[in-house]
Amino acid sequence: MPKSKQYYDPHGGVAMLRNWIDTLKEKTGRDLDEWTALIKAKAPKEIKARRAWLKEKYGLGTNAAWTLADHADGKAGLEEADPEGYLANAVGYVEALFSGPKAALRPLYDRLYDLARSLGKDIRICPGKTMISIYRTHVIAQIKPTTRTRVDFGLALKNTPAKGRLIDTGGLAKKDRITHRIEITSLDDIDAYVEKWLKRAYEMDG
Repeated sequence: MPKSKQYYDPHGGVAMLRNWIDTLKEKTGRDLDEWTALIKAKAPKEIKARRAWLKEKYGLGTNAAWTLADHADGKAGLEEADPEGYLANAVGYVEALFSGPKAALRPLYDRLYDLARSLGKDIRICPGKTMISIYRTHVIAQIKPTTRTRVDFGLALKNTPAKGRLIDTGGLAKKDRITHRIEITSLDDIDAYVEKWLKRAYEMDG
């Protein structure tokens, strides 16, 4: 399969985060900049105390308190709340995942990327800091460089019996989308068996 030029897609979480920011003032009385200014001026300096202060003094929920406290501390990553912000970082996420001691795994990722793109135009590939997720409507697969010598190719296969190279992740019991994985240690491992199960995950999300 010829290698394609790689590009990435915003995942659903980007839109959710954008909506959270856009409705913050309506729900809490302050927009993101106003919360940030307040936190920097009056909140405790220590991050745990800052989160507790936001919850106790202003009645914020845990997620909001943590996100606002982290953002004021420069750690929340809210710059990814729009597609351009996310995509600006996506390539860097992939480069970081397959650098240093895991650099030798990059050809395995490249082959899996091309295999995923070949499924159809409705495929979205969305890198994160720890793995690359592959979506149709929902997540159907994940590419994760787990060790220096192995990529785990996770698949959303529901209650499919685990057999052969198809390993049960325990995801079904935990209600996770990814329920199985295949260990990839060489290009030869990305064969008709892997393609068959990836197509099955794609079809099950149709």
